Amino acid sequence: MAALLLLRACRRQSFAGAYNYIYPGTTTSNNTYNHRLASTEAASASVQLANAGGLVGFWQTLSNSTPVAYMQDVLVKIHDYSGLPWWASIVLSTFLLRSVVTLPLTIYQHKITARIEGIALEMPAIVEELKKEAAMAKHKFKWSDKQTQIVYRRSIKKQWQNLIVRDNCHPMKTMIVLWGQIPLWIFQSVALRNLVYMLPDPMAIQAQIVATEMTIGGFGWIPNLTVVDNSYILPVTLGLINLAIIEVQAMSRTRPPTRLQGIFNNLFRGLSVVMIPVACTVPSALCVYWVASSSFGLAQNLLILSPDVRRSVGIPKTQTELSHPYDLLWLKTQQRLRLVERPPADKPEAK
Repeated sequence: MAALLLLRACRRQSFAGAYNYIYPGTTTSNNTYNHRLASTEAASASVQLANAGGLVGFWQTLSNSTPVAYMQDVLVKIHDYSGLPWWASIVLSTFLLRSVVTLPLTIYQHKITARIEGIALEMPAIVEELKKEAAMAKHKFKWSDKQTQIVYRRSIKKQWQNLIVRDNCHPMKTMIVLWGQIPLWIFQSVALRNLVYMLPDPMAIQAQIVATEMTIGGFGWIPNLTVVDNSYILPVTLGLINLAIIEVQAMSRTRPPTRLQGIFNNLFRGLSVVMIPVACTVPSALCVYWVASSSFGLAQNLLILSPDVRRSVGIPKTQTELSHPYDLLWLKTQQRLRLVERPPADKPEAK
């Protein structure tokens, strides 16, 4: 352990730069050496397997990409400066990065959604006015029914676009969280995989040190983060948390789901289940990250339901906003578990 601390103190370069490291003149214990040797052999086997499987294409390019290299550097720096074991460092880095990237995007997305709901309330009056104007124009200019309908629909579309421009709430902005969350998830996942397998250069001293630290940087039933979780606790936990996120989003809707929403809900439920066997095949370091990221997402979704929190971050109040969201979620959960006889959706919610 002392040798590892000394090696870590000798770091000077980052993953984003060149791997020019000089191995300090220190004696390493047999246990530490064996861990590092085992990690090196695992990395070499992984590289050979990846090459045999065709990873020399897109995935190798991603593994060697600049964003992944900077992400590796960030993860190592957070670990070094915090002094935490690797499992806690992974959790800390996940919470920090999601707080900086996805949390602000989620708040912004909810603001956009609230604005769209607001302008949707203005449309009925505009539609009635356009109907009257279309009827007058049809009589005045002797238009056919088809011509009148074309002009009428164009007018509605133009008015809707004017309202969107006025409130700066284009519907595509409601996807902004995915634009930030998916790249972050991919880059951090690949960066952790690189750290475990000492990529992109398994012969670099820096990479070997980090991989060695990870072999003793776990917790509880997974002391070694470079191996899979044979207990299946983390993979199953990941699946349950992802399912909980989907159910919270479904139960917090005040309107019946559309057919498309139902299809997507079932699709995401299926993906959550599929992630369990996938998580059973990856190093525990990745499982720790995925569980931490999903836990943050679940807490974020629950927090953003609170009216007080929504007002504090500037999300406008809407007609579909739940005044007592946690009571409603608890009632719907009880109904799904058949602990109550009548579904809460049948009762009007107290505003």
